[in-house]
Amino acid sequence: LLPMVVWFALWMYKPMGGLLIAFKRFDPSRGVLGSEFKGIDNFINMLGGVVKEEFWQAFRNTFIISSYSLVFGFPVPVILALLFSEIGHNGVRKLTQTITYLPHFLSEVTITGIVLMLVYNGVHSTGVIAQLFVSQGWIEPNASIIQQANYFRPLYIVTGIWKESGYNSIVYYAAIMGIPPALYEALKVDGGNKLQEIRYVTIPCIAPTLIIMVIMRIGRMLSIGYERVLLLYNTNIYVTADVLSTFEQRIGIISGNYGIGSASSLFNSLIAFALVIGANTISRNISKTSLW
Repeated sequence: LLPMVVWFALWMYKPMGGLLIAFKRFDPSRGVLGSEFKGIDNFINMLGGVVKEEFWQAFRNTFIISSYSLVFGFPVPVILALLFSEIGHNGVRKLTQTITYLPHFLSEVTITGIVLMLVYNGVHSTGVIAQLFVSQGWIEPNASIIQQANYFRPLYIVTGIWKESGYNSIVYYAAIMGIPPALYEALKVDGGNKLQEIRYVTIPCIAPTLIIMVIMRIGRMLSIGYERVLLLYNTNIYVTADVLSTFEQRIGIISGNYGIGSASSLFNSLIAFALVIGANTISRNISKTSLW
């Protein structure tokens, strides 16, 4: 247990001291403790000052992308786990699982590079997916998917589903494997078919796992990583692509406004904490299943 405790202490708790920057006019030469205390001025400037339009745009984009990812992305690992459980041959199942797990272990740079090769439809290169869209009349022949704001969200969400669905299915597959076989046998005796097995046995039995995973997913709704966004977006699509993490990086690090960047991060964490509390309370009152 000691290595994990040390890791959490150094990487999770020690950096929390940096949250003081959100309440100060941070001067790197004076350090966090020596910088001038400004109270909630950074929060006021962020929510209603010169950067308010950029902040609220990033906040809206983060919430929309996360909501779409939850609605369209959350069921995919569950469906994969159901399909894996129905494969009778161990070798075929292991091979299929390995193929779906593989994208998770590739870096964001590699994944994004593959995606760009598939969809980029610009002057010098034409992606396979872009060619398909053009042939179906979904996009204009000379249109560039990565240069148009309305394509960013679907592209980001589909990339995330492809990268993480296989790996995320491990939890649900383990839950399905823990269901007593006698329940399926009883349903077969009653004349139930495969879809009824899923509806009346599998889903109810893994419901607690589903609820816990939804609550945890809701807590990460405003925590979109900046790596994939930075690799996919450009100035032409800021209106739909700029999220809180890239806003913090651009305002806090590139522009040197560390106070507002830190205030944005703290605001994000407080909203995420409130979402987890709310989702957990609702789940506990409705289904009797909760994190605590």
